[in-house]
Amino acid sequence: MKREQLISEVKDEYANIASNESQQHFIQTTTEITSEAYYEKLLNCVIKEIEAGKFDNCRSGSEVVNKVAADKSILSNWTD
Repeated sequence: MKREQLISEVKDEYANIASNESQQHFIQTTTEITSEAYYEKLLNCVIKEIEAGKFDNCRSGSEVVNKVAADKSILSNWTD
């Protein structure tokens, strides 16, 4: 899959997740970050990894999102 298309699909996936989160509740952390800010930060990290070719074997944005959800340590630039 082309990286541009993968990025577009990942953006859509995270936008949907963030929208659903904000409608239901806010993520409660020690930094009290909103769900929108959390997913924006996560999205930016994922996009950098896509651009670097880390997810070239993925067939869809949903697959990328699921991989990241299962193990955020695959993101070399992710910090909580």
